Amino acid sequence: MKNNYILAISGNDIFSGGGLHADLATYTVNRLHGFVAVTCLTAMTKQGFEVLPVDTTVFAQQLDSLKNVPFSAVKLGLLPNVELADLALDFVKAHAETPVVLDPVLVCKETHDIEVSALREELIKFFPYASIITPNLPEAELLVQKELRTLEDVKEAAKLLHSLGAKSVVIKGGNRLDAQKAIDVFYDGEQFQILESPVLDNNNTGAGCTFASSIASQLVLGKSIVEAVQISKKFVYQAIQHSDQYGVVQYEKESDA
Repeated sequence: MKNNYILAISGNDIFSGGGLHADLATYTVNRLHGFVAVTCLTAMTKQGFEVLPVDTTVFAQQLDSLKNVPFSAVKLGLLPNVELADLALDFVKAHAETPVVLDPVLVCKETHDIEVSALREELIKFFPYASIITPNLPEAELLVQKELRTLEDVKEAAKLLHSLGAKSVVIKGGNRLDAQKAIDVFYDGEQFQILESPVLDNNNTGAGCTFASSIASQLVLGKSIVEAVQISKKFVYQAIQHSDQYGVVQYEKESDA
């Protein structure tokens, strides 16, 4: 690695399970120097769990502050609207030689409505600049605009996402393809890899953020894309095993030791 500087462009989870908390914890476990550009705040209000985008000017100033930092990788998480996504895309284009992991968050816990159709078009613009994209199954369904019921459906979706410009794709199937197994499908344009782990009953809030930031971390550490995905699958499984009431825990707690 040229250095250990790694950036997360992601949101703040007020309950600390996901978002930038998961990203920074993952970077720290991997002994990397994590930076954050914050896309949104969140809060639990009378309306429920709300996503509160940061001011566009403030976000632009954050990215401008970081333009000369020689990052070894960038992980993109929740981009709550098209305006902020546009700014993030400009930043990514200006760092074309830097590995980019895109977690295309189109649904916040699959219930929060976030300008989905407009954001879908915007996120697809990132694909040619991303080393890998990491949608979960509902996000993949929104991106390909088709219901995915079987493993073959997911493989076809991965091919389609690759054809839209993504160099590599890993679709996180969770337990929707098999109640007993968490099945992920990796595709790099040439071959598929099916990654499986047992389904855990533990709290998995933040698992997707942790997975994407772990892949980015492993790329900084010199691993290939497929190696990074394999290592990160195991890392997330352990983080779910260590989870608490607020989400996954990326390090082994004393009570787990």
